[in-house]
Amino acid sequence: MRKVLLTTAMQMMADGITPSLTELAEAAEVSRATAYRYFPTQSDLIAAVVDESLGPILSWESPSKDAAARIDELIKYAYPRLEQFEVQLRAAIQISLQQGAQERASKLKNEHPLVRGHRVELLKHAIAPLRESVSDRLFLKTTRALSMIYGTEVFLVLKDIWHLDIDEIIDIVRWTASAIMKHAVDESAAAKPSKKSPRKA
Repeated sequence: MRKVLLTTAMQMMADGITPSLTELAEAAEVSRATAYRYFPTQSDLIAAVVDESLGPILSWESPSKDAAARIDELIKYAYPRLEQFEVQLRAAIQISLQQGAQERASKLKNEHPLVRGHRVELLKHAIAPLRESVSDRLFLKTTRALSMIYGTEVFLVLKDIWHLDIDEIIDIVRWTASAIMKHAVDESAAAKPSKKSPRKA
């Protein structure tokens, strides 16, 4: 039954409808109690939709030992999937933004906020080899910088404002990621004390 509910929610969101649990139950032709049994809140439902949309991205791994190559591989692997489920993922962003505004206005009521954070672990995994050559501070800084170019939010700029297609988006994102990685390596090298050759007597 969970699969039926999730499939129904995915389709509704693909059609531009972000359903309440009551609307989902009606569309799936089940009782409200059944819908609430599997998804106690709308946040739980949207989180499940996000997981379903991301699918194999969540278990992505790379055998490469090069951090720059790994992040490039992740981008090429993930972005076609992000575009495929772009409507559902955009809806999740909208819910997150609405809840954020309500929370700051102390009007979120009993709904716990949608938790988003898959990209943090994915990006840390992608650039894991970088840990061996940079400080913890720079590793965190690099991960945070990459989080600005990885995810559905990128479509809001590159697709909505610049009207780029998916190949152009991937090209820009890869180019930016490469620049971030290069800068991290260069900054780390510059921070290390240089080894001066001993003076000859």
